Amino acid sequence: MKKIAHLIIAFLTFFVYGCDKFLETTPTDRISDQIVWEDKKTATLYCNTFLAYIDRYGVFSSPSQFNGNLTEGLTETFKYGSNVPGSRAGDANMIVFNPERIGPDQNLLNVWAVTYERIRRINEFLVGLKNYSKFDEQTNLLFEGQARFMRAYLYFQLAKRHDGVILYTDMNFVRDKNRSSAEETWNLIEEDLNFAASVLPQEWDSANYGRITKGAVYAFKSRAMLYAGRWQSVKDAADEVFKLNKYSLTANYKDSWKGNNSESILEYNYLVTGPNHNFDAAYATFGEVVDAGGAGAPTQEMVEAYEKADGTTIDWALWHAEAGTTVRPPYEALEPRFQATIIYNGCQWQGKTMENTVNGINGSYMDYGSAPYPKGKTTTGYYLRKLRDENHKDLNSYASAQTWVEIRLAEVYLNRAEALYRLNNATGALNDINAVRNRVSLPAKSGLTGERLFSAIRQERKIELAYEDHLYWDMRRWRLADKDYPAGYNNYRVHGLRITQNSGSYLWQYVDCDKENRKFLTKTYVLPIPNSELNNNSGIQQYDEWK
Repeated sequence: MKKIAHLIIAFLTFFVYGCDKFLETTPTDRISDQIVWEDKKTATLYCNTFLAYIDRYGVFSSPSQFNGNLTEGLTETFKYGSNVPGSRAGDANMIVFNPERIGPDQNLLNVWAVTYERIRRINEFLVGLKNYSKFDEQTNLLFEGQARFMRAYLYFQLAKRHDGVILYTDMNFVRDKNRSSAEETWNLIEEDLNFAASVLPQEWDSANYGRITKGAVYAFKSRAMLYAGRWQSVKDAADEVFKLNKYSLTANYKDSWKGNNSESILEYNYLVTGPNHNFDAAYATFGEVVDAGGAGAPTQEMVEAYEKADGTTIDWALWHAEAGTTVRPPYEALEPRFQATIIYNGCQWQGKTMENTVNGINGSYMDYGSAPYPKGKTTTGYYLRKLRDENHKDLNSYASAQTWVEIRLAEVYLNRAEALYRLNNATGALNDINAVRNRVSLPAKSGLTGERLFSAIRQERKIELAYEDHLYWDMRRWRLADKDYPAGYNNYRVHGLRITQNSGSYLWQYVDCDKENRKFLTKTYVLPIPNSELNNNSGIQQYDEWK
């Protein structure tokens, strides 16, 4: 199989399995710097610990991503079912209803301190490499390339949340240091990625299977430079990915995010025995796990964003009628990405016909706010299918271990499409959009320019990359979160379908799943520097938006 980073992390013991595919990440911080660099194996284990950071900002474990929540819960596409604070409970609702909760003292999107601690560890590694390593030049370059990729990955996590940040590239930490400009921050990220791409191989041998490679670096650069607004850099990086001729879109969309396939470029793998995660249990349908599940669910807004399989759209007015309707929504007419992403009433899941209805057994509905926690029920009439492991049926006994794909080829296509649009190459942008659409047999887009082309790019990212932690950050970098996206974010509410049995058929009622308006504060386009930093750094200045 063609793939770049098969990241299986073992924290306690060194596993030997198959072709040495398990990368040991036991911390080495209790060993002196000089001893680390006397033994290539020890230095390798030290370097491996950095790969675990991909898990920390991913979706499955994600303690640093959004306190364990999907950021889509801050968009119109996903609704958390709890009305009380908590991870995978009501945290996202608290923010969209009261964005004033975001501030220097509290901010669930804040990763400042923990990310700088991780950057410090990588800089410590790089300084030790420079001062103590007696390895050959090629070995040193490979170590440096991997570390600098991970440093760029961490600075990206800060840069996409803030503006310019404090930059450290060695261990000479200045206690009172101001933040650098946004340009300087993105310069460092780009420089680290350029270096990594120049020294890391296209493929590692079997003994080093699982490390960051050239394709992963270029793919990630196409993402990072999109946030930086460096369109030529995005295009050039994406071009390099395609030049490798190592990746291709999977035949079926439903396989695209599962890892260990032709589309996966950078991934993080788990083990049932650990490290593992509980994503399936958190978003399980009613009855799959005892007193849990249904943490959040796709909204009617997301359902209505999908095209029909022939590329046309559905008029949903009938299902918005105040009295409801007994006419079943045309779910089966929607394109394949809908079928692969959302569990709806009447579909098959784990060999069962789902009934996401009031008092349903295989899936069940409850009105938002009628209970503190959904405990497996849906407040929208839908459940999340995408990213879940349908074969994992004993959630009460075993944790989950499906792979988190950090970057896949479809994203690279869409990154380049947006860059080409910005570079006034409408034909190239359409070609990239259509490559993604062709996988699901949707008709090609043609003749689009200007705002219509940009709208098509946004639509494809929303659908193709749904629930992969892109949409909220896209809305922010596009500066559309407070504007007409998609129908007026401020004073906006999300909806679902309340389904009840009605004389042998079903009654479908369009319901308000929020019960209060959502808001977005423009100053939160730049997240604040936390007070913990301001109180201990007299040299730093808060962003203008937060003064």
